[in-house]
Amino acid sequence: MDRTIFSRFSVSGAVLFMTVLLVACATATPYQPETAGQRVSGGYSEIRLGERRYRVRFAGNTLTSRETVEGYLLYRAAELTVESGYDWFRITDHTTARDRRMYIDPTPRYDPWYGAGYIYWRPHWRYYRGGVWSTWHPYGRDPFWSYDMDMRTVERFEAEADILMYRGPMRMDEARAFDARKVLDDLGPTITRPDND
Repeated sequence: MDRTIFSRFSVSGAVLFMTVLLVACATATPYQPETAGQRVSGGYSEIRLGERRYRVRFAGNTLTSRETVEGYLLYRAAELTVESGYDWFRITDHTTARDRRMYIDPTPRYDPWYGAGYIYWRPHWRYYRGGVWSTWHPYGRDPFWSYDMDMRTVERFEAEADILMYRGPMRMDEARAFDARKVLDDLGPTITRPDND
């Protein structure tokens, strides 16, 4: 095979791989079971605590809102209730955890690459601001733009609830009780499932 053609295929393959990787990283957690090695991180999981009792959890990635995480948790609780042959459930305990991290990075506009031998060399600029020409020097009083910082705050939410499931008509005076089929009907249109490409 011609090396030029092989090189083009290699570059095309690398570009395709990077595109798929970026798309996977830029997607909110869909409604999916949480398993290792999936394309988009996060999802639901549950632990059986008793005959009618489960602990349900939904973990979102940094692009998944708190509202979505809590809605998917409620949807999974309803789905699990119907799958188990029950009609309604009551939330006996509920927590939502937020992992918040701040990242501070220098803005990549100016970062000398030429090594320690030139540590004191810095370029000078002339710029027009406020109707006058000024000179920028890195050791002057006006740093202008070379040492700006980029600050980002990243949040990730996880919700967990203990549920107790019941058969028959739901008691109207019951606090934090949900008709499982109604939850599935109401929240079903808002559920985003993973793409199976």
